[in-house]
Amino acid sequence: MAIGLTLFAACGVETAAPPPGNPSAPGTTTVLTTLPQPSPPPSTPPSSSAPPPPPATQPPKTGKVVVLDPGHNGGNSGRPGEINKQVPAGRGRTKPCNTTGTATNSGYSEHAFTWDVSQRVAQALAAKGIRVVLTRQNDTGVGPCVDERAAIGNDAQADAVVSIHADGSNSAGAHGFHVAYSAPPLNAQQGAPSMKLATALRDGIRAGGFPTSTYLGSNGLAPRADLGGLNLSTRPAALVECGNMRNADEAAAMSSEEGRQQYAAVIAKAIEDYLAG
Repeated sequence: MAIGLTLFAACGVETAAPPPGNPSAPGTTTVLTTLPQPSPPPSTPPSSSAPPPPPATQPPKTGKVVVLDPGHNGGNSGRPGEINKQVPAGRGRTKPCNTTGTATNSGYSEHAFTWDVSQRVAQALAAKGIRVVLTRQNDTGVGPCVDERAAIGNDAQADAVVSIHADGSNSAGAHGFHVAYSAPPLNAQQGAPSMKLATALRDGIRAGGFPTSTYLGSNGLAPRADLGGLNLSTRPAALVECGNMRNADEAAAMSSEEGRQQYAAVIAKAIEDYLAG
């Protein structure tokens, strides 16, 4: 899979569209984005005895909506004034709009990792007839701010909002994934539904062979009161820290196409299991 291409060929994958006049700032409306399909190779007309090929079929719609939130963005580092502005973060707090994220010791960035994995998850879900909305359109923009990301999930009436990140701890031996959720809950959707989503993600990623975190949370789950995107959500929401980019083994997995596909496959399966339950 070519990493430089936008992987929106599967139907039903959408991105939050920017408001008029500001293409870099996502809004809360969505627009369907579909890549053009390659032209079929030339062929000779079929003989009269050969039936025509069946028409391409689309997966049946499930009626489910998933918002995927790829952490950070590629243009954040060049616009400190924008990403450092204070925005609402829930619980009466404010936080910077966004951050640049972390990177492996060799320089592979978190924003590139989260963008790639999110596109792969989106493809897998769309292929099952699930409508997917992404909170950002590319990996070259700025933001959106954490409050805007939450609003996209709320406005989409998402059945699940999953934010995808990676960590950057320098603690000796720190490795493994964890799943964060808003706690104590601020509304009904942050209670049992979000806990169920976080647990499904934890169980699915662990079943895929990834170890739980040795340094954050407990048994792969981390209740958090300081994450604006979770605090402001009125939909079932969770945040996956896929692993530690400063750990050599996890950095190697995240930096490889095969590793990113493995992360995406287990996350997509865990979301499907949650929606089915």
